[in-house]
Amino acid sequence: MAAHMFLCDPVLRFHRRPALSSLSIMTSLEEAETEETVTCLHLTFYHPGQEEKMMFRCLNFCKREQVRADDTAKFGRDSSVCRYSLVDSRVSRAQFSLHFYRKLHSSECGFEIKNLSKKTKLTVNQTELGHLNKIDLPWKCIICFGDYQILAEIQEGESVDYFETHLHLAEAPILQERCLPRLPSLQPIPENGISPSLFLPQGKSPTEIDENELC
Repeated sequence: MAAHMFLCDPVLRFHRRPALSSLSIMTSLEEAETEETVTCLHLTFYHPGQEEKMMFRCLNFCKREQVRADDTAKFGRDSSVCRYSLVDSRVSRAQFSLHFYRKLHSSECGFEIKNLSKKTKLTVNQTELGHLNKIDLPWKCIICFGDYQILAEIQEGESVDYFETHLHLAEAPILQERCLPRLPSLQPIPENGISPSLFLPQGKSPTEIDENELC
């Protein structure tokens, strides 16, 4: 009789089920494969005329975007060449590129930034890059060209097949908060004003938008 009550009592049966369920969940978790984390490059954009000129209207600030590891992420004016397009006639067809790579004798991955513009120099923190100059992108830095300010932050991951970009829009200038140097404006300089050589290479006009024919 006691044995019969133990098997049929609904209360006793109710208390026996969680143990089986917990064992099943633990087995499932142990057998599941570990998911790789993905390197994410966060880029925060600022331009003093962004509300009026809307030069960032072709950028996707809503969600992360996957980029294959063997692809080069280009930024510039020409949307047929650049993955990330800036709607600004003063920006070069291809302004700069970011290349994802794995460091030699290491499992660590990083980014290499190259200046593709013939008419505008690029600064990464305090390092100035001329045409086709390239350096490793620091894990946190500010990229500047003309009036553009871009805060770059690398969130490390393990995947070597692809990385992600996450674009953000800043409402206030980035440089004022961090006291880092910046390049002068790309605005034209009057002939009787400051020497253009302080802004652009000798003989280069800021209005020549077809000068960069790299692609």
